[in-house]
Amino acid sequence: MKAPDLFVPAFPSLSPTALLRRPRRNQPFPFSSTEVRYFYFARNGLWQLVKLLGLEGREILMPSYHHGVEVETFMDAGARLRFYRIGRRMEVDLDDVERKITNQTAALHLTHFVGFPGPVREMKALAEKHGILLIEDCAHALLTCIGDEPIGQTGDVSLFCLYKKLPVPNGGAIVVNNKSLGNVLQPAPPPASSNLSILASSILRNMALRGGWPGRTLRQMALRVGKGTLRAANVEPVLTGTEHFKREDLSLGMTRLALRIGLSHDMDRVRQELRRNYLFLEEQLGKVVPPFFPSLPPGTAPFFYPLVVKDSRATVTELLARGIEAVEFWHGPHPACDMRQFPDVAWLRNSIVEIPCHQEISISTLRRVAEVVREVVTKNKTKSASAA
Repeated sequence: MKAPDLFVPAFPSLSPTALLRRPRRNQPFPFSSTEVRYFYFARNGLWQLVKLLGLEGREILMPSYHHGVEVETFMDAGARLRFYRIGRRMEVDLDDVERKITNQTAALHLTHFVGFPGPVREMKALAEKHGILLIEDCAHALLTCIGDEPIGQTGDVSLFCLYKKLPVPNGGAIVVNNKSLGNVLQPAPPPASSNLSILASSILRNMALRGGWPGRTLRQMALRVGKGTLRAANVEPVLTGTEHFKREDLSLGMTRLALRIGLSHDMDRVRQELRRNYLFLEEQLGKVVPPFFPSLPPGTAPFFYPLVVKDSRATVTELLARGIEAVEFWHGPHPACDMRQFPDVAWLRNSIVEIPCHQEISISTLRRVAEVVREVVTKNKTKSASAA
């Protein structure tokens, strides 16, 4: 099979020059909060929050559309879960939320899907009405603003996944906005050997993205050598982007180098470039597949461009073969959630493909991405029509 003529990673990757930049002052929330705590994974902080908030044995009402790792984390920490309805446009059914609040419910969990703001004020009002807590999940929504206000300040607690928007090797942030609740402890950073191997991998991915054929070739050669070296040195990197919660990783904090790299970015510029790339893909692909969201709200920093397809698995397989790290967006539900009760979520899980639109992708590369996506989508539509 012919090697792809491009490589586009799903997440931002690290350029060597980023290692030399100094942290910027006056960074926005959550970095500006005196209550922020940094973890290797945001899920580690979520586990600690269950303990801090006294949610063991108590019910958390959370969206039926979820990754699954947050469900695992809540359950491992001892919380009980109940799920509320999410519609086909990832909208929260507020009536269903209120119907499902009982005297057993201790907290609501709201996810800002794809970086687009969810109904956080309405959820906060429900939480206050019933005397329960609001957990604001901003894992996709770092750098998103509602008006002039950074997202994540409304919930009693909020969580962020930094490596989804910034080229850092690891990092999640937890902020306890309600100071009466206390705070979680800041964990220690992981071993340097693990961190350095992930940094090297990210730099190679950046070279493959920006360096054309030589960069892609160098990455493949280095990967073959690197895997053997890690095995020989008995180094097991703690990888980000993994699918499951692991209790053995709970003690790991965010590395100091990763935090320094993150804080060296101009966050306003990153938001602008995310928006630029999203809107470019919307313009290039909208005539082939209607946009999933009707518009990009002011201040929203999208995590990816959601492409609606008939078969997300087949589409992703083809795009990966063409060098685009597309992802089936939350294809598999956690077994604790009965999908028979949520047909709209079942449709979402089979239909949404993540197309990367992060700030590391140039417009020229993004134009090529759009060409490949159009080719794949058009071909699959033709196949479906022929089969019919």
